Amino acid sequence: MSGDGTGGDTGGGGDTLRSGTSGAGRSGVTRAEYCVIACAEAWRGAGEILASPMGLVPSLGARLARRTFAPDLLLTDGEALLVGPDGTVEGWLPYRQHLALVTGGRRHVMMGASQIDRYGNQNISCVGDWARPRRQLLGVRGAPVNTLNNATSYWIPRHSRRVFVEKVDMVCGVGYDRAAAHPATARFHRLPRVVSDLGVFDFATPDHAMRLASLHPGVTVEQVAEATGFALVVPEEVPYTREPSAEELRLIREVLDPGNARAGEVRG
Repeated sequence: MSGDGTGGDTGGGGDTLRSGTSGAGRSGVTRAEYCVIACAEAWRGAGEILASPMGLVPSLGARLARRTFAPDLLLTDGEALLVGPDGTVEGWLPYRQHLALVTGGRRHVMMGASQIDRYGNQNISCVGDWARPRRQLLGVRGAPVNTLNNATSYWIPRHSRRVFVEKVDMVCGVGYDRAAAHPATARFHRLPRVVSDLGVFDFATPDHAMRLASLHPGVTVEQVAEATGFALVVPEEVPYTREPSAEELRLIREVLDPGNARAGEVRG
């Protein structure tokens, strides 16, 4: 089962690369801008749902999607208001209504992950034994409800073996293997994509193991494999993350993030 068709909308003009090669991408487009495009694509075709991006690059992606190919998206200020991509107040969203959207599946959140494994189990709570952790993190927060009731994607700005692990130390967000053990609720479970500073990943495989869906230009399959703590599913042909259009670049650079804060979140 494919999440949201990631493999079909990440390629730039149908271009693909053989495993082990890398493309330079369009001159002047930064890695951060490819990441914004990859995050924006998470909401393509979503319709009128609540987009809940967490982090700068996902927020830029959601606002870009709203301004271009996903005009029906609802954006929130994170408190009690619905806002447009320019911050204009468009409506009221009290917390009880926000929770109704979450539990009713009318939301697509893009969260972070301190750890994530091959089946999409996510950890943001602690590193080490939960009873005596080496590092205490954010806590479980809303991750279980998110992953069991509405589409949940992930944004990871530093792709490494510390994050992409064989087994998470604690399950906060529910992965495909654990959801499958509870068929009554598994039908509501969906992880469309994972976006990192190296590429885009989905779970469009028979057993829902993580698959490399696209590489950001300038990145090789070997780089991704070296930075991942488990064996990814790698197709014979891996597409490039799609190129931004001239208008999308203008919006990113002049309207959404003229101060180039995105460069501080994504290296390279």
